[in-house]
Amino acid sequence: MEIRVLPDADAVVREAAVFIAGEAGSAVADRGRFIMAVSGGRTPWQMLRLLADEKVPWKGVHVVQVDERVAPACDPDRNLTHLRESLMKHAPLRPEQVYAMPVDEKDLESAARRYALTLREIAGSPPVLDLVHLGLGPDGHTASLVPGDPVLDVTDTDAAVTGVYQGRRRMTLTYPILNRSRTVLWLVTGSDKAGMLVRLRDGDLSIPASRVRRDHALVFADRAAAQRT
Repeated sequence: MEIRVLPDADAVVREAAVFIAGEAGSAVADRGRFIMAVSGGRTPWQMLRLLADEKVPWKGVHVVQVDERVAPACDPDRNLTHLRESLMKHAPLRPEQVYAMPVDEKDLESAARRYALTLREIAGSPPVLDLVHLGLGPDGHTASLVPGDPVLDVTDTDAAVTGVYQGRRRMTLTYPILNRSRTVLWLVTGSDKAGMLVRLRDGDLSIPASRVRRDHALVFADRAAAQRT
């Protein structure tokens, strides 16, 4: 795992946008497409807005969700709402290039299975994502893989549904697909993440984030988050 420390959160989002644009260009040149999974949160939404202005071969880009809250369409709790505002409104992505998690369906377990099938259709069998962007929670969670949830032990599917966390159930990618990805890009900002970033760096398996593969992992952290590393 490589950790790059940057002055502040603004520098993190700028560097991340430039890095992703470069990865997209290389993937499209080599394989004809770039499949990226994005997480929610203020920092990644800022990064996606900057990415929209980068030189990216958008026709070859496909965007999937790392996780999503079970909430009504257009609800501000939905990551998709902010994905549309930050990226889709500003980049020349066609609607069919963005694959939203179907969290508005009644049968969430069935919906998760269908999303796993969608991932196979666009990324192979088993699906391999080119880049997964992840965040790090103050409790050590990443995606919607939160401490104590049974979803942590799911190994037979690439998308699953969690219990209630911070007032919402969620749909999330699981460890198998995260660990097959070609690149894992972590964005970690803020002093409240400092302790967890050390545990992530050290591979402390008592936190969910550390169960994500480390050999293809790159962390962009601001000085506040990296103060103990």
